[in-house]
Amino acid sequence: MLFHGSYTALLTPFKDNKVDFDAYRKLIDFQIENGTNGLVPVGTTGESPTLSHDEHKKLVEVCIEQSNGRVPVIAGAGSNSTNEAVDFVKHACSAGADGLLVVTPYYNKPTQSGLMAHYNELIKNSSKPIIIYDIPGRSVIKMNDSTMAKLAENDLIVGVKDATADLARPTRLQNIIGEDFIQLSGEDGTALAYLAAGGHGCISVTSNIAPKLLSRMHNAWKQGDVLTAQEINKKLMPLHDALFYETSPGPLKYAASLLGLCSPEARLPIVEIEEVSKKNVKDALGKAGLL
Repeated sequence: MLFHGSYTALLTPFKDNKVDFDAYRKLIDFQIENGTNGLVPVGTTGESPTLSHDEHKKLVEVCIEQSNGRVPVIAGAGSNSTNEAVDFVKHACSAGADGLLVVTPYYNKPTQSGLMAHYNELIKNSSKPIIIYDIPGRSVIKMNDSTMAKLAENDLIVGVKDATADLARPTRLQNIIGEDFIQLSGEDGTALAYLAAGGHGCISVTSNIAPKLLSRMHNAWKQGDVLTAQEINKKLMPLHDALFYETSPGPLKYAASLLGLCSPEARLPIVEIEEVSKKNVKDALGKAGLL
């Protein structure tokens, strides 16, 4: 299968409100050296809403360059403006991304017909496979299964990153679209249950700081070692929760700073997390054996 296992929704390191490309390159190497199956730059975790277009494109280019074919790169290429999304799609294709992650248009609240028109416009302008990113908690609207099935009739629509927490959905989509349609969880806390329901992997926030453990969990599941997968999941659950104690990626940036991966700096309106959140993150890192 083209994309499967543990993928990391890469954070974007900042220093003095500028992208810290040195830390970014080190993070990419850290991910690959610890078994991450693939990388997803400039998604929600990468603070894409507050990146300039030039920064967005440069982060995609650097990720592709630094990973150097060692793992697949699925570039974030979404926007609530179809024209902007087309621009990001064209750029990511020309830069050499292996796939594109395209979120449903947030804020505009398009109808299902509007979603169809949006993705069809991107298909016309893409030479790379597209993963639909369905995250109603951020974008307000949810893509219906029937809409997704209709889009999947095109060969370039190859899968979904599903952040709906609907654990019946992987099985439903298998029945509607087929088992070759790639289903990646977008929620760490339910990723193992998602695999059990027919999913193929996860685009993870937690894997920014626990790539080895999550890679081991996915490998264990694939090998039929359910007990090992469950044990790792149990160990990481406090961390999954702590990283969303406040709006992501605030807690993640703090956790990454404790591990020496980057500064805790995020861009406004994401602010430094509260002391109680810091304690939760520290405790969870300790329970996971990472600190």
